[in-house]
Amino acid sequence: MGDFTDQDLSGTRFERVDLSNTRFERVHLEHVEIISSEMYDMTITGTDLIGVRMHGVDIIDLDIKGYVGKLTVNGVDVAPMIEAELDRRHPGRAKMRPTEPAGYLEAWDLLEELWDGTVERARRLDTALLHESVDGEWSFIETLRHLTFATDSWVSRAIQGDPSPWHPLGLPWDEMEDTPGVPRDREARPSLDEVLEIRRDRRARVRRLLDQLTPEQLASETDPVDATGWPPPRSFPVDECLRTVLNEEWEHRLYAERDLAILEERRG
Repeated sequence: MGDFTDQDLSGTRFERVDLSNTRFERVHLEHVEIISSEMYDMTITGTDLIGVRMHGVDIIDLDIKGYVGKLTVNGVDVAPMIEAELDRRHPGRAKMRPTEPAGYLEAWDLLEELWDGTVERARRLDTALLHESVDGEWSFIETLRHLTFATDSWVSRAIQGDPSPWHPLGLPWDEMEDTPGVPRDREARPSLDEVLEIRRDRRARVRRLLDQLTPEQLASETDPVDATGWPPPRSFPVDECLRTVLNEEWEHRLYAERDLAILEERRG
C-alpha cells in the first residue's frame, strides 16, 4: 500500500487501478478526468476539485460536505437546488447573503441570537464533553476558538489593517500550513468561560464595524497588509471579507448543534 506525501503527481495516468479505501487529504485535483470508473469507500477531505470531469462512472452513496459552486449531474446543474433546499431547511440562512449595511447588521443580530441559544445548550453538558471531538471534528470549544481566528483574520487584519491580530487561543483550519506568527495550539484546554470572554470581545468588534459601515465602504476594497499571515497580504473586497465571517459563524453553529446532539446522547 503506497503513501504519497508532498509529491507532485500532476499528469499521472491511472488505468485499471484499484483505489478502494483510499484517502485523499489536502490534495489539489484540478482538471482531473475520471472515465468508466467505480469509486468505493474513498475519503476526500480538505481537497479542491476544480474542473473535474467524470464520465461513465458509478457513484453510490456519495456524501459531500463543503462549498458547491457548480455541480452538474447528468446534464443538470444541481447547485441551485441545493442552495434552495438549504434555505428552506434553515430559516435565516438567506440573510447571510446581504447586499447593504443594514442587511449585515440584521444578519449579525440573528447570528448573535442563535449562538446565544447554542451556548446555553452547551452549558447543560459536562465541561469535559465540550472538549470532546465527534467523528474527528472540532470540539465545541475548538469551534469557538476557530471563530475567533476567523474574526481576527478577516476583520482585524484584512479590513482594519492589523498585521498580526491573532489571539493565542485562535485556531486556524486544520489544513492550513504552519505560518510564522499564526497560533495553532491544538493541545490547549481553555474553559468555556475563557473562550466566551474572547468571543464577546470579537463579537463587539464586528458590531462596532457594522454600526459604522457605509455603502461606500462596503463597495470598497481593503488595503493590503504588508506581513505574512492569513489572509494573504493582498487587497480584498470588503463585502467578501464580511461575507466570509457571516458564513463561518453560520456554518460552524450548524456543525456545533449537530455535534451537541450527539454529545447529549452520549451523556444519556
